[in-house]
Amino acid sequence: MKKIIGVAFLLFIAVTSVVLFAGALCLWLCTRWVDDRLILLHRYTCFWAYLYVWARPAWAVTFVDKSKIDPKRTYVVVSNHQSLLDILVVFGLFFHFKWVSKAEIFRLPLIGWNMVLNRYVKLKRGDAESVGQMMKAAESHLQQGSSVYMFPEGTRSFDGRLKHFKPGAFILARKLQLPILPVVIEGTTQALPKHSLEFHGHHKITVKVLEAIEPEQHGNMDDIELAEHTRQLFAEEIARLRKVDVDQVVSV
Repeated sequence: MKKIIGVAFLLFIAVTSVVLFAGALCLWLCTRWVDDRLILLHRYTCFWAYLYVWARPAWAVTFVDKSKIDPKRTYVVVSNHQSLLDILVVFGLFFHFKWVSKAEIFRLPLIGWNMVLNRYVKLKRGDAESVGQMMKAAESHLQQGSSVYMFPEGTRSFDGRLKHFKPGAFILARKLQLPILPVVIEGTTQALPKHSLEFHGHHKITVKVLEAIEPEQHGNMDDIELAEHTRQLFAEEIARLRKVDVDQVVSV
């Protein structure tokens, strides 16, 4: 039954993506000349992505302190990465940003094509040239007033433990003197484990927005110190949500 539900859900995604991509393409053609940052297209994409969360009532998502996001500000947004489901639930925040995502996703029919239309940022993991291009593209978006969303762990965790944070997001924040917005995700590991698309029952998922780390707060830290400071904030919050000790939620 779990596999049947999983396959049915994938078919639902495939069928709706045909229709929704057509809508995205029309919206892009009509607004690209008057909406330089593609704010309307991204908002449409938020609806498209979060539709699949609404379609799975077993994924009970709770947003905490969403009001801490100021839509008029530009952030370097960072999240922990537990599951492919993280991407869908974060779209439920419905504020403007540009994703940094691995390049393979952009080649997916319909969904990947929509990412290209949105001018999200490609990254080939382990490719130094691609990392440089990613940093340049992300910096350009930030300078234009679009927040950039990154997973500093680089890839999903197998067991939900917090991996080490790579410095890219923190380099950008320090260079451009922008606030870092930590968004903690908890519960997606069990809801949709890595390398699994089956149905895994009812799960409570929490997306919690922490206080922004302002430029004056991180001005005296180097990139590595800032990355570790932010990771510690995530570890403490995840530990609170799980009601366990901090050392139980971090990788060594």
